[in-house]
Amino acid sequence: MQTPVILIVEDEDVTRLNLVSLFEAEGYKVIEAIDGDDMHDKLTNNDDVNLVVMDINLPGKNGLILARELRQKRKVGLIFLTGRDNDVDRILGLEIGADDYITKPFNPRELTIRARNLITRTALGGEESVLETNGVITFNGWELDENSRCLTSPNGDAKRLPKGEYRALRLMLDSPGRIFSREQLIKHMTGRELRANDRTVDVTIRRIRKHFESDNSTSELISTIHGEGYRFIGKIDA
Repeated sequence: MQTPVILIVEDEDVTRLNLVSLFEAEGYKVIEAIDGDDMHDKLTNNDDVNLVVMDINLPGKNGLILARELRQKRKVGLIFLTGRDNDVDRILGLEIGADDYITKPFNPRELTIRARNLITRTALGGEESVLETNGVITFNGWELDENSRCLTSPNGDAKRLPKGEYRALRLMLDSPGRIFSREQLIKHMTGRELRANDRTVDVTIRRIRKHFESDNSTSELISTIHGEGYRFIGKIDA
């Protein structure tokens, strides 16, 4: 594997320079951008970017808008590094397609570990699975397309799942009947540890259930195991 390339998108000079020094000390090649236009220019001129570390509060287009634009053009790791510490921004960021969400002030060692793990997962091809399929998993009349992340109901309605919802559902489909703790789910969804009062997993499961509730013929597929976590109780088609 060639030296990984990280693009830092941060308008605050001191923070940006500290991040550059931090990642360069870890052996990465680092590119800087101060706003969305600068980010797109750097991505256009650097096809080998492996990871984008981006603030949300940026001049012009904010990081949430830029993340949508990024996901339309590139498959690259994305970490939000921001001072906005609330569940709405965190969940929205993950739904848009961010792989991780870290708040300032941050632990430099934790950031470099998360970045390394994300780059490694990306290099290995993204989603890992122990369930052998031809790209489509069928269960209880539903279909989940692994390539497009589309969930199709028994009556043919299809919806593309946000990355967090896809990863949580995909993990449970791999091991029907197995109980997954919130710690395991958040780790698989975002690569980070579960934080105190973090409701990301519960909100994600609730949204997955909403998809299933759209079809009246579908019984409960994800069960809550109080004090332990969640498990898939449907039937995977052979």
